[in-house]
Amino acid sequence: MDIYKAERSDLETVKKISHSAINAVYPHYYPVGAVEFFLAHHCDENILRDINKGRVYLLRNDEGCDVGTVTVADNEMTRLFVLPEYQGKGYGGVLIGFAEEKIAEKYDTIRLDASFPAKAIYLRKGYSFVSYHSIECRNGDKLCYDEMIKRIK
Repeated sequence: MDIYKAERSDLETVKKISHSAINAVYPHYYPVGAVEFFLAHHCDENILRDINKGRVYLLRNDEGCDVGTVTVADNEMTRLFVLPEYQGKGYGGVLIGFAEEKIAEKYDTIRLDASFPAKAIYLRKGYSFVSYHSIECRNGDKLCYDEMIKRIK
């Protein structure tokens, strides 16, 4: 397994991983307007902005396939996704551990916004609930998520 910093040429890979995971998981938890909002949020422009700032990482498995991605912006972990066919195999935990180590180099607290499907995972990893948020989406649908933190020092 190898985690490496994404480059501009990896834009489509990061987008494919992110959008595949969102389309496979989020419709089970959120209404259509919220899923569409989340897909639009992880657009080329936003992904490329983070790649250009050196914030985006890809996880390549032992077979040479890019299976997951995570973005680390200061003390915040974002855009953590694993391709649906590789979920449940520990790749998400590897990405979380990697992001936590990167953040711990400069900060003593990690912050993230947890979607409904990810909240239980983060609670098991020692994160604590801070606050609940809701974004108004198309057709009055809502995208709800929790802000969470973990103290690491």
